[in-house]
Amino acid sequence: MSDSPHLPEACDLLIEAGHVVPIEPHAVVLEDHAVAVRGSEIVAILPRAEARARFRATQVVSRPDAALMPGLVNAHTHNPMTLLRGVADDLPLMTWLQQHIWPVEAAVIGPEFVADGTILAIAEMLRGGTTCANENYFFGDVQAAVYKKHGFRALVGAVIIDFPTAWAKTDDEYFAKAGELHDQWRTDPLIGTAFAPHAPYTVNDAIPVRGGRRSPPRHRAPAAA
Repeated sequence: MSDSPHLPEACDLLIEAGHVVPIEPHAVVLEDHAVAVRGSEIVAILPRAEARARFRATQVVSRPDAALMPGLVNAHTHNPMTLLRGVADDLPLMTWLQQHIWPVEAAVIGPEFVADGTILAIAEMLRGGTTCANENYFFGDVQAAVYKKHGFRALVGAVIIDFPTAWAKTDDEYFAKAGELHDQWRTDPLIGTAFAPHAPYTVNDAIPVRGGRRSPPRHRAPAAA
């Protein structure tokens, strides 16, 4: 008696594409291939016909005229500021910050502003193929929750800046909130955290000493309302 044929393997998702562009090997485009996904893992990349024979997929997505590639990464962003797009954007940096952006932020920034701006940014990034962002803005706890809710990967930076804002008023409060953010999300598979000093011109050189003598910041922004 001959052996019974092997039963197809189960997978959750089979994505077929006219072109698959993997990370490895480098500079290779695989024509008429498929990607098999089980749970949160890619279990195989193989020719479409072989994939159909090998796997029994719960869902099949077929894109014969498309290229399938890993999501892009936005390596430096302040995504809630999508709501401030176009504000005095034709001015030198310090004029833009000191006379326009910081005063506007002092008037409007808060949890709702940050959540709404992050949601808008997620929609725009996904439309362009970006699936991960390195974030640096106030209310990191709100941002992390929004990214998590929408299944979007993010490294959320806890802002350290040398003047009071709606997020924190003192150096100690900035550092304390950074620690709380890290503790809350330290084991999450989608959300990472990091300290995020804003810039050399907005962070006091003595801040890391934590208790040592402090020199005044190079530039001072108005306090948040």
